[in-house]
Amino acid sequence: MKTGLHQHGVMRQDLRINPRLYQAMDLLYMPLLDLQQHLKQELLGNPFLELVEPEEETELSLAEETKAEKEKAETAGDDEPDWEKLLLDNGSDGLQRDYSEAREYVEPVTVETRDLSDHLREQVQMLDLTSRQRLLAEEFLGNIAEDGYLGATLEEIVEGANQLLKEHAEASTKDVHVEPYTLAEAEELLHIIQRLDPPGVGARDLRECLLLQLEEQRQSETLAYRLVKEAWEDLKAHRWSDLGKRFGLEPGEVQRVADDLARLDPKPGLQYSAADQGYIIPDLVVEKIDGKYHVFLNDTGLPRLRISKTYQDIARDRKKFQGENKEFINQRLNSAHWMMQAIEQRRQTMLKVMNFIVDRQREFFEKGVEYLKPLTLREVADVIQMHESTVSRVTNEKYVQTPRGLLPLKFFFSSGLSTTTGEDASARAIKAQIQKLVADEDPSNPLTDQQIVQLFEQKGIRIARRTVAKYRDQLNILPARMRKRL
Repeated sequence: MKTGLHQHGVMRQDLRINPRLYQAMDLLYMPLLDLQQHLKQELLGNPFLELVEPEEETELSLAEETKAEKEKAETAGDDEPDWEKLLLDNGSDGLQRDYSEAREYVEPVTVETRDLSDHLREQVQMLDLTSRQRLLAEEFLGNIAEDGYLGATLEEIVEGANQLLKEHAEASTKDVHVEPYTLAEAEELLHIIQRLDPPGVGARDLRECLLLQLEEQRQSETLAYRLVKEAWEDLKAHRWSDLGKRFGLEPGEVQRVADDLARLDPKPGLQYSAADQGYIIPDLVVEKIDGKYHVFLNDTGLPRLRISKTYQDIARDRKKFQGENKEFINQRLNSAHWMMQAIEQRRQTMLKVMNFIVDRQREFFEKGVEYLKPLTLREVADVIQMHESTVSRVTNEKYVQTPRGLLPLKFFFSSGLSTTTGEDASARAIKAQIQKLVADEDPSNPLTDQQIVQLFEQKGIRIARRTVAKYRDQLNILPARMRKRL
């Protein structure tokens, strides 16, 4: 084997994506609010971009614009910044610093909200508990999930609390022996936690949650309480006849009691959920004008950008700019032009996609969701002559305000089922029809999955029984046996 350094040539193909292409794809992906924030930061970071004020959006003639610039120069006096000095600074000091400070200022701030844990902790603080009980209570609160259920067994809670006791003992300088927690202590404190608001909090399962709510309503002696406590499995399975025989009642009366139980809150903790209350601003608007549907971009809130004439005039004097200054100017000017082109490209792409959707789904806009046609990203991509991933970015997290309400663009895309006429039916439309069939059925004789299949066959739609069952589950519709009313 010969050792040493050697050189040899190799030919290979590499796929390298221009960083600007990544940024263009990001612009397509951004919802309206994110794009607003992004453009504001671009304004702060690039001196060649400036904001068009609302009163300036009506285009000025060349003479008016020249006159305005002249008057501005005459009245500015000593207050006018030295643009040439700023530009020649190469952004190494002032521009960079101003940008970072402004960027820090416009960053969104997370606002602390009051959640279930805070609500429970406030109540525990008002209870007359010993320090030992308070430490165990903290272990309980840390194991209560957002929906209000206890997410750990009593054994696990006792183990966690004893671990805390051990850590406190090791950190303490005093040689004091502390008795470990027992299951009996945990059981006793759990009953205290379960009496807090909201009713049902701290339950270990749905059955216990309902029992706690009934106890809070002082219904411990009612038939509803007995049904939940003594016949939970039969109650879940809707065995009204068996329950009627067991408790000496008519099946219809048992069913009415079950209806009252259904009004209780199965997840009491969610009323104190810390989830963000998100406000949706539609990116697009579809309006029906004179019998035709028109698509508009809802971009009135976006900053209107243009190339700064002041900086352009300075940049034209190329004798003053050499080396790094010249490179900085070229980079910023090119970036400004590219940003404006990318924004316009985003607008045109979104309009193309939405116009095709409106043309394809006209029956939906006229008649409702039952007439929604199947549509895939590839179909849209082929028609507007763009890549499927581009269409995916355009439709992701975007909303459109339509005569049928505020809808995500993904709403219009769904798979299809074949029909006897050779056309396809949208899976979303099939679900809507199943929902309507169940809503209109005879409650005393509800439709089975096979009967729904037969009704679809009469409409010329081929669908398997297991598909009906899958769609019914997705719609949270119970099987026929459990929907039957006595």
